[in-house]
Amino acid sequence: MSLTDQLGFRFTPPERRVWTVRALVAAVKTHLEREYTDAWVEGEISNCRAQSSGHIYFTLKDANAQLRVVMFSSKVRLLRFRPTDGMQVVVRGRVTVYEERGDLQLAAEYIEPKGAGGLQVAFEQLKAKLEAEGLFAAERKKAIPSLPSRIGIVTSPQAAALRDILNILQRRHHSANAVIYPAQVQGDSAAAEVAAGVRYFNQSRSVEVIIVGRGGGSAEDLAAFNDEGLARAVAASEIPVISAVGHETDFTIVDFVADLRAPTPSAAAELVIRSRVEIESQAEAVRERLVRAMERRLLEARNALMERAQDGAFARMMDLIRQRQQKVDDLTYRLERGERQKLELTRRRWETLAAAVRHYDLRRVLAGIRGELEAGTAAVAAAMRNQLLQNKVRIERMGRALETLSPLAILDRGYALVFDASGQLVKDAGQVKPGDEIKARVARGEILATVKNHARKKNAEKKK
Repeated sequence: MSLTDQLGFRFTPPERRVWTVRALVAAVKTHLEREYTDAWVEGEISNCRAQSSGHIYFTLKDANAQLRVVMFSSKVRLLRFRPTDGMQVVVRGRVTVYEERGDLQLAAEYIEPKGAGGLQVAFEQLKAKLEAEGLFAAERKKAIPSLPSRIGIVTSPQAAALRDILNILQRRHHSANAVIYPAQVQGDSAAAEVAAGVRYFNQSRSVEVIIVGRGGGSAEDLAAFNDEGLARAVAASEIPVISAVGHETDFTIVDFVADLRAPTPSAAAELVIRSRVEIESQAEAVRERLVRAMERRLLEARNALMERAQDGAFARMMDLIRQRQQKVDDLTYRLERGERQKLELTRRRWETLAAAVRHYDLRRVLAGIRGELEAGTAAVAAAMRNQLLQNKVRIERMGRALETLSPLAILDRGYALVFDASGQLVKDAGQVKPGDEIKARVARGEILATVKNHARKKNAEKKK
C-alpha cells in the first residue's frame, strides 16, 4: 500500500514485524552473548544463596543499579573462598539472558574479592569455621612420642625438606626408621594426596608419629595445606601429626589442626626425636640420682640398725634366731643320716634279690607256662570245633524243615499258583471271568494267560 502527497512524491510505509516473546528474548540473548563474552563487573554481593545442586546465585549491585549473577557448580568448585552478602568483589563472566523470566544476568566464571586476596579470604573463612567446630582446641591434641622408632613422612620425594628431615633424624638418632609416603605438595591434586597419606598411615598402623610438610613458598604454593578436606583428615588422625609447612612466618590451616606445629621441616625432625646424647645424658643423671638416694637410704638403715642393736630386746631376738638356726642344722643332719640309712637298706635288699634271681631257672618256668598255654589252646580249639559242628547240623535240619513247609516246594511237584490281574491268589474259578488276564507261577518262571471259559460253568451244564 502506498501514499502520494500533494507534491507528487510516492511514500511506502515500512512493513510491520511481529515478534513472539521467546523469539525476541532469544535474539537479544544472542546479541548480548556475542557482544559481551568477557566482562569484568565490580560491585557488592547481596541476596547470595547456594543451592543443593552446587550453583550459587546472588545480586551484584552498586549505588545506582543491580545485576543478577549465577555461578555454576563446575566453576564454584574452583573458588578458594565462599561468597557472602556485603562482600565487595570483581566478577568475570559473560552477559546472558535467562529466557524463562527475561532477566539480564551475568554467568560468572571467576570471582575475586576486592581488597584482600581470594586465598586470604578463603583462609580466614575456613579458619573461623574449623575453630568454631573445636578442631583447634588444645585439649583434643595428642602428645608426641618422645622417642618413636617409626616415623611417617608425607611429602614430595624430590623436596629439599625431605632431605633435611632425613639428615637430622640420622644425626640425632640413626636407629629410627622413616617411612615416606610420596605426595604432591603443590597443585590441584596436592591436598588429596597428602590427606591420602595421613589416612594410609592410620590404616596400616606402621608408624608412631606423622610429619606433614614441605618447604617455603608463596601463598599460592602453600594453598594445598589450607584445604578443608586435608584439615579434617589431619584432625581425624588417631596417630599424632606434626605440621611442618613453609618457613617460621608461614601459617596454614594444617598448622592449627595438627597436634604440633614446627616452624620448619628441620625443626619438625628435631622436635619429633631427641638426640641419643641427650637421652644418654638424662639417663646418666637419673642413674646418679638413684645411686645417691640408695646410698643415703642404706646409711639411714645402718644407723637405725646400730641403734636397735644396743637394745636388750635385740639381743634376745638374736639369741632366738641362733637357736632356730641350730635347730635347723640339727634337723638337717638327722634328715641326711636317715636318708643314708634308707639308701643302705635299699641297697642290701636289692643285693639279696639279685642273688635269689641268679639261682632261679627262668627258662624252666617259661617252658612250663608255655606247655600250659598250648594245652589250653588245644582244648579251646577242640571245644570250638565241636560247637561249630553241632550248630551246622542243627542249621541243616532247620533248613530242610523250612523247605518242606515252603509253598514253593509244592511247585517242584508240578503244581502252579494262579494270580489274577490285581495279584490276588485265585482259589475259586468264580474269581475270574472270560477275558481276564491271569498269571500262573510254576517252579521255574511264570506263565501269562487269558481266561476263555469257566470250568465250573461247563461242569454245571453237563450235570443238567
